[in-house]
Amino acid sequence: MKKTLVLLFLAFAWMITPMESQAQKAGDPMFKVPLGIASYTFRNQWKNGVPQTLDIIQQMGFVEFEGGAPQGVSPEQFRKMCEERGISIPSTGTGFEQLESDPQAVADRAKALGAKYVMCAWIPHKRGQFSKEDADRAIKAFNAGGKVLKENGITFKYHVHGYEFQPYEDGTLFDYLVKNTDSRYVSLQMDVMWTHFGGGDPAALLKKYGKRWVSLHLKDFRKGAPKDMTGLTGPENDVVLGQGELDFPAILREANKIGIKHMFIEDESEHELEALPKSIAYLKSLKY
Repeated sequence: MKKTLVLLFLAFAWMITPMESQAQKAGDPMFKVPLGIASYTFRNQWKNGVPQTLDIIQQMGFVEFEGGAPQGVSPEQFRKMCEERGISIPSTGTGFEQLESDPQAVADRAKALGAKYVMCAWIPHKRGQFSKEDADRAIKAFNAGGKVLKENGITFKYHVHGYEFQPYEDGTLFDYLVKNTDSRYVSLQMDVMWTHFGGGDPAALLKKYGKRWVSLHLKDFRKGAPKDMTGLTGPENDVVLGQGELDFPAILREANKIGIKHMFIEDESEHELEALPKSIAYLKSLKY
């Protein structure tokens, strides 16, 4: 009898533990990571002065920055300017060709910034016609470059841009990319808007590829705007988070289950200074 009770208890515990470990208390915030910003958001501001732009970033409450040093400022200088404002640079970017030709230079620049991640946001291809040959070139460059970066203590991540969802075999060329890149050297960053724009389901893809994802770009897409496979659309289609087509509660639920530690708002509109406070308020308003 005692043995039977013990077995029943263990069976019951096995059934409830996974549910309890993933459960969130009602009212818990859904946005759980440090507030991050992608450099491209401030593309129209840097010309007004790097210190002045960083002051705006600090005043808005951002504590993580993804990007490189603006023109005219060295990586070391930029890192110091950020640190003086309580802003870290966990991640920076690289162009595809430089990763392909000189990954060590990419690693050296990342280390000068203090970054632990390097992302690549674009694979060269003919507009709207991303092909298996383009994917194969990227797989080779990502595996080789990612290995060099790892040897330097840096994680490489590919930033999904939407054109990778061209159909291929029983899935897409994105599935082909993930399958054929080495998980030891190649991680993933989801831009949730570009994923949606290209026909992908952000929450479902987060669930499908789990720990391969290490960060997110957060932006929203204007309701009813046309979508295609180019990975390109106008700034008028970038809207305040929560005002467009993206299902952010579903995205954040999956991201939290995976344990993603870095999320960067990226506003590509032409009124970013007005939009950002609204996007921040929306993220902070989301509760379980």
